[in-house]
Amino acid sequence: MLRSRLFRPALVVTAVLALLGFGITPSNAATPITVSTAIGRQDGSTASVTGYVVGQPTATNTVVRSNFPNDFALALADSATQTSTSSMLYVQIPTAFRASYGLQSNPGLIGQQITVTGTLTAYFTHAGLKDPTAFSGGGSSDPGDPGDYYAGAEGKTGAALKAALHTIISSQTKLTYDQVWTALKDTDQDPANSNNVIEIYSGRSISKSANGSAADDWNREHVWAKSHGDFGTATGPGTDVHHLRPEDVSVNAARGNLDFDNGGTAVAQCSGCTADSDSFAPRPAVRGDIARMIFYMAVRYEGDDGFANLEVNNSVNNGSAPYIGRLSVLKAWAAADPPDAFEQRRNEVIYTTYQHNRNPFIDHPEWITSIWP
Repeated sequence: MLRSRLFRPALVVTAVLALLGFGITPSNAATPITVSTAIGRQDGSTASVTGYVVGQPTATNTVVRSNFPNDFALALADSATQTSTSSMLYVQIPTAFRASYGLQSNPGLIGQQITVTGTLTAYFTHAGLKDPTAFSGGGSSDPGDPGDYYAGAEGKTGAALKAALHTIISSQTKLTYDQVWTALKDTDQDPANSNNVIEIYSGRSISKSANGSAADDWNREHVWAKSHGDFGTATGPGTDVHHLRPEDVSVNAARGNLDFDNGGTAVAQCSGCTADSDSFAPRPAVRGDIARMIFYMAVRYEGDDGFANLEVNNSVNNGSAPYIGRLSVLKAWAAADPPDAFEQRRNEVIYTTYQHNRNPFIDHPEWITSIWP
């Protein structure tokens, strides 16, 4: 069942501030104004401004839409697709509101409409709204409840849930195989070093520029092996970033098109990984990530778009059939390794910047056992 969106932590904060005398705005702030009006009225007056969250300002002429450095500011516009900073209002976020409206903590706010009450004055030497006393709107700050994205799946279980999710996540922007390089440098960026990406199986941090086919380069690993359904690198499943990850060239080759299962012997250059003749197991820290990518693919590609109907089974040695296993092991991996901040951020970046669809099993891990009991 989806989490209710009627409860807003930010509204509680607003109510408390009002009781303390900080949330009561003068009459000229009672009726919200547009962002364009607010930009033209930088006179130090108090106003409530309604607009769409379009990013985080980091300099006078710079607004980022991912890799948010902190929870201190956001940018509003009259259109959710606005990219010109001259048409944006830079909003300061006081400490009391950062947990609910800061973009590092709540990247799902991108594209959502909110109303903020504060002082119309320059921020970052740019048209701004400072010292806000109230925020409202924007949906839940829960990363597993991104607005109304999953409304069509509410109340469903089993096959009906799978069908509803297929419809929802099939609405996406498709990338070319070349565009995948650019996407992976963003989606898999090392949180400790913005010049690097993290390889999915090995866990190694490696320079973003070291992508290629030479020894010790990183390349584009298809977690759902592309021969399992024979989709190659065609635009569609072959370029879907939800299951494409950076990996060392030799480790990628060692995995090959093996199914996933426990057991085997150590894999060179991949600490914690094991493999045998018919299966591969990544390091424990990402086994749940692998499982959720596989479950995403099995829901996204149902044979209705010119590609094979991809399914998870409880076998190994699936070869070129459009199946991957082992289902029982993948379910156990997902349960033992729940979504972490890296995986959640990755899902959000794919959604907001690249494909504009989500992996539902990162947002709602409980749906795995509903579809595959």
